Amino acid sequence: MKSLEELQAIRDRVKAQINNREAMDGSDIRVIVGMATCGIAAGARPVLTTFMEEVEAKKLSNVKVGQTGCIGLCKFEPIVEVLVPGQEKVTYVNVDPNKAREIVQSHILNGKPVVEYMYK
Repeated sequence: MKSLEELQAIRDRVKAQINNREAMDGSDIRVIVGMATCGIAAGARPVLTTFMEEVEAKKLSNVKVGQTGCIGLCKFEPIVEVLVPGQEKVTYVNVDPNKAREIVQSHILNGKPVVEYMYK
């Protein structure tokens, strides 16, 4: 950091990310990333970060990104659940940052789940 303005910009960016993860209402789309030790070991942290960055970059105020512990399918980690109000939950498996970007574009923005990444 070189200035107070840079520090304030970082603070504002992190504050927006925290608000994105905490403030939910019944009409929000929820993206839940499994962040137990099995998920983290399989690469869930970059997946969570990618979802948060994509939501922020696309200014998707109705999409909230969160995390949970073990989802129970450890061999399929990283696991991501997408919950759209009024629709059935979709569980994605073996998610990486590239798949996360595709899920945001196809499922969250265009309403078309990415079938080939879904848990069957």
